[in-house]
Amino acid sequence: MEFNHVTVLLNETVDSINVKKGGIYADLTLGGGGHSSLILERGGQVVGFDRDIIAIENAKEKFASWNFIPVHDNFVNIKNAAKELGIEAFDGIIADLGVSSPQLDNAERGFSYMHDAPLDMRMDKRDNLTARDVVNTYSEEELFRVISCYGEERWASRIAKFIVNEREKSSIETTFNLVDIIKAAIPQSARKDGPHPAKRTFQAIRIEVNSELKILEKTIRDSVDLLKKGGRMSVISFHSLEDRIIKTTFSSLSNGCTCPKDFPVCVCGNTPKGKVVGRKPIIPSDEELERNPRARSSKLRTIEKIIN
Repeated sequence: MEFNHVTVLLNETVDSINVKKGGIYADLTLGGGGHSSLILERGGQVVGFDRDIIAIENAKEKFASWNFIPVHDNFVNIKNAAKELGIEAFDGIIADLGVSSPQLDNAERGFSYMHDAPLDMRMDKRDNLTARDVVNTYSEEELFRVISCYGEERWASRIAKFIVNEREKSSIETTFNLVDIIKAAIPQSARKDGPHPAKRTFQAIRIEVNSELKILEKTIRDSVDLLKKGGRMSVISFHSLEDRIIKTTFSSLSNGCTCPKDFPVCVCGNTPKGKVVGRKPIIPSDEELERNPRARSSKLRTIEKIIN
């Protein structure tokens, strides 16, 4: 399957890491290879990570004549991968946390509430947990936690209750089964305006299946550890939960000290590892939003390593 994807904040992201000829860069979310393509064109070497084997196979073919190394792995394992490849440090690292269009548009992957398919949502087919498992085995309290925390869904309690009630009759197997349950749980008056009623719940279940938020802070900290002095890490987020983790982690790495604010002197001994680049995140231009409406919620944040 060809892995075509409209890259979000393409030039802004690659510009932000100051690509230099001969430098080595990590693309933690390879996807369709848009960001990697531009880094390679500017003379950089790229190590491209992706959990999706389709993205990896596509990149192997696409970048066969370039200085490119594919890594079929979760980006949280960047330190182990770098060690195995004999890479001590990177000149820059990027991550685009959005779900790739081919994953959303390929009905059989079960990511989309717009296509009927088996409930799956795994970015890496080697993983065990599926959306079907979450929907059919999590307790009502666990479902409420996932939908409320990861989806920020105001109707999380009703949706969790309706899911549990429906699965007592028969197991919930497909995306459209789940969409119908969500629509039944949300009052009609609340479904008139705003996004698709299933959007937040599907987002929440996808995040749970792929442990997206649980691994984000560790990935950022490990990545900054692997940067050369002056190297930069840039991360694109697509919802407030991701952005909050990125902003908080970047701030922590920039401040260094983790002592409580009421301590008269620092006792932790931590020093700043980086500095945040820019006061505000970069967002898509109006022109980009016209070309690619899926970019509308994206935010780009960058941190620069200041120590060896």
